[in-house]
Formats: sequence, structure tokens, C-alpha cells
Amino acid sequence: MTSVVIVTPTYNERENLRILVAEIFALGIPNLQVVVVDDNSPDGTGAVADELGVQHPLTVIHRSEKQGLGTAYVDAFKRILASPDAPDFIVQMDADLSHDSAVIATMLARMGECDLVLGSRYVPGGKIENWDFFRKLVSRFGNIYARWMLWLPQRDLTGGFKCWRYHALERLDLDSLSSVGYNFQIETTYRAHKNGFRVCEIPITFVERKRGVSKFNLGIILESFWKVLLLRWTRSV
Repeated sequence: MTSVVIVTPTYNERENLRILVAEIFALGIPNLQVVVVDDNSPDGTGAVADELGVQHPLTVIHRSEKQGLGTAYVDAFKRILASPDAPDFIVQMDADLSHDSAVIATMLARMGECDLVLGSRYVPGGKIENWDFFRKLVSRFGNIYARWMLWLPQRDLTGGFKCWRYHALERLDLDSLSSVGYNFQIETTYRAHKNGFRVCEIPITFVERKRGVSKFNLGIILESFWKVLLLRWTRSV
């Protein structure tokens, strides 16, 4: 039987995490585990994750401070890849309930023909709910810019809902990844594509968080702009 690990980084997601974990395990997916990477959340998210780990097959990686989305995923991926019981598939998703857990089953169903599945807001059937005009504009421009600069066919490069086949994730060379924030999503998809892996997109509805505060800021925009330039002119992948 196949096995699946879902990775979700957290920072001040105490209320959302309880709901998310309940939704994930309600799916009834066999051999499913969750890894939570918490950056010492002031609201006690880490402690909530520990409690949930008593009830479910859930592991918590506690980090001493907020270090960025990209490094959270790298820390989790390294542990997963080093495990003697490495999973067949690794899903990454946000903890703020913007990603619909039910889509995980659809992602897994596509893994017979794909090495990486992207939950896409910008393919037919995909959409965004509750974003203002500026946020939509920045996201659209960012994706068009990244696609054009990196010569990529995928339409949603900045989304954080993905499913990896183990061997595709293994080939990423995690130690060489340079993105700290949301550009991590662009960089990893770019490397998968350049390494010849099959990258597929499925439509999703992205819903803006109802609880907590968004981590989106000017620094994220600037990092994506110049990191994409660096990727464009770096030959090694």
C-alpha cells in the first residue's frame, strides 16, 4: 500500500490547525501521516500540535524562531527523506484553511501520471475567493513574470498546495535551495521541471483565511522578483 505524508508549516495558527487536522484525517486515506513545522508561535500553536500528535499520527518539528516558509519545508523534507519508512507521496499545504483538504484525494489520483501535482488557481476551473484587487493583481503579475522569465508552461507557480512523488522531491538538492519565503514554491517547481519530471496542474479554489493574519508582505514580493532573476541566470538545478 502507498503511504502519504502531509507537511504544513505553522506560525500563529492555533485555531486553524485543529480544524485542518480533523479535516485531513476525516478523509480516511490509508497510511497517512502529518508533519507540522512550528516556528515557536506566540499563540501556542506548537502546544496544540503536540496535543494533536497524541490523538493522530502527527509529528511536530519545533523551531526556535520564525525562519521562513521555505526553510520550514526544507527541514521537514530532510527528515522525511532520511526516514527509513519514507512515504511514496509528500503533500505540502497551508495551515490557514485556504486549501481544501478534499483536494488531496484528487492529487493522489493523478500521481500515476505525474511526479508533481500543483493545485492551481489559474487553470480552467480554478479560482480565488475573498482577495482584494491589489492582491489578485500582484499574484497574476508574479505568475506571468515567473513563467516568462523561467520559460515554464505551468500557470500557477506561486501556489503552496502541491503533491510530490518521493523520487522527484529527492532530486531537489534541498541544501542548495535559496528561497526563504513564498518564492520557494517557484524555485521547487522550476527545478522539478528542469530535471525532466512530469508536472501537472489541477484546478483548486483558494479561499482567503478567515482566522489569523496573512503572512503576505512587501518583502515576499521583492524576494520573488529578484530570486526569479537569479534562477533565470543560474544554470545548475
